[in-house]
Amino acid sequence: MRSLGLPPELAREQRRIAEIAASYGLEFFETVFEMVTTEQINTIAAYDGFPVRYRHWRFGMAYDRIEKSSSWGLSKIYELVINNDPCYAYLLKGNLFVDQKLVMAHVYGHCDFFRNNAWFAPTNRHMVDELASHAMRIEAHARKRGMENVERFLDSCLSVENLIDVYAPYAPPPRTADAEAEREVVRFDAKPYMESFINPPDFLAEQQKEIDAQREERVPFPERPERDVLKFIMEHGPLMPWQQDILAMVREEAYYFAPQRLTKIMNEGWASYWHSKMMTEHLCDASDILDFAERHAGAMAMSGEQINPYKLGIELYRDIEERWNKGRFGKEYEECEDLDVKRRWDTGLGEGRRKIFEVRHTYNDVTFVDTFLTPQFCDEQKLFTYAYNPKTGRREVTGRDFHEIKARLLQQLANGGQPIIEVVDGNFGNRGELVLRHRHDELDLDMGQASQTMEHLHRLWTRPVHIETVLDGKPTRLSYDGESHANEPL
Repeated sequence: MRSLGLPPELAREQRRIAEIAASYGLEFFETVFEMVTTEQINTIAAYDGFPVRYRHWRFGMAYDRIEKSSSWGLSKIYELVINNDPCYAYLLKGNLFVDQKLVMAHVYGHCDFFRNNAWFAPTNRHMVDELASHAMRIEAHARKRGMENVERFLDSCLSVENLIDVYAPYAPPPRTADAEAEREVVRFDAKPYMESFINPPDFLAEQQKEIDAQREERVPFPERPERDVLKFIMEHGPLMPWQQDILAMVREEAYYFAPQRLTKIMNEGWASYWHSKMMTEHLCDASDILDFAERHAGAMAMSGEQINPYKLGIELYRDIEERWNKGRFGKEYEECEDLDVKRRWDTGLGEGRRKIFEVRHTYNDVTFVDTFLTPQFCDEQKLFTYAYNPKTGRREVTGRDFHEIKARLLQQLANGGQPIIEVVDGNFGNRGELVLRHRHDELDLDMGQASQTMEHLHRLWTRPVHIETVLDGKPTRLSYDGESHANEPL
């Protein structure tokens, strides 16, 4: 077990917390904690946890935003951990000892989730090394092609990095072509003197004509809608080798970070569940408990306008555990007034504990909410839907109907919270123009972001770009030709 710059008492506490986490059944990669200053943790956070990344103004802007929020007292980074083998996590110098224990317990929950959740299985477990390699390659391109050219191209790549198929790593490989496209003329083996009888020339020619006609009909390019827009541009766009290399790196990093978007509620809920259990049952003494309660309550606070993934996640895990234990112990659990007995049922190797470990392994946020959200849970957690009221200029509660709450949540979580955009034509009008389709699903595109996205896609594709969507309830095609934007009804 390694640590970087931890004082002896914290190093001892790390070993103790790791043993407690393992005793609960958590499994994690080796976890390396490093003690850092506020400035250092803000810098690391700006680089998404990887200080070895390439230089880009986007990270500078992120640092400026984080640093101002921190210095003005609006936010404070308590924990930062990255999915890697070993996992790396950071502790902030100057925090109270109880804060450091809380963060370490929380981190071990994350590390268990990274290692065991199926949606993280395809990710690169040595991404620290890979990102350092990316940084060196981009620096080499900048020296050869000019920093301004590389940064301008990188700007466009990063602006469309969400246009990937986040579910592609978990799907079976698609067929490369339709069976008809793979057909060839059928010839039978024959002795030379029987060739003209077994394989008549006019029959072979007729076969070839039929196959050519079928291939002519298969005009769509791509053959089927392609959700991995970056891959399509990389393979079919007019890119130079250095541009393909940069786009490939951006795409690889986008796929690495995608599972974190798909499991935000589950991941944070799992880490919160275990830090709460370890702190209250093992790590807090009388002098710690109030400070822990204050920190925990702050992390679990819900605002009126958005879901807190920490709170929703931890409560759903607890609800699942309780419901499955009730299913096992039945009325006896319901009527038991001895809290110690109920705690033993809840913390033992009962059905509830087994179930949440199973859930942690298999589900993502969409399936988690879809499977386990119940009307009773929504009532207990006081969940509701809201909408903007133009008359009052405020967001207001619109209802507490369970089906509406669940539908709204699933809508927000689908595709990691990003609109689904797919390539439907790479040769529109036989002019090499790119057409994408937005799967509307009752959610309009942000027109400002859509315009910027088309501009960056045009820079990559170099020809006009179109997006088919729905505006004000009407099918519409948004277009950008490199100079101006246009909308036209479909």
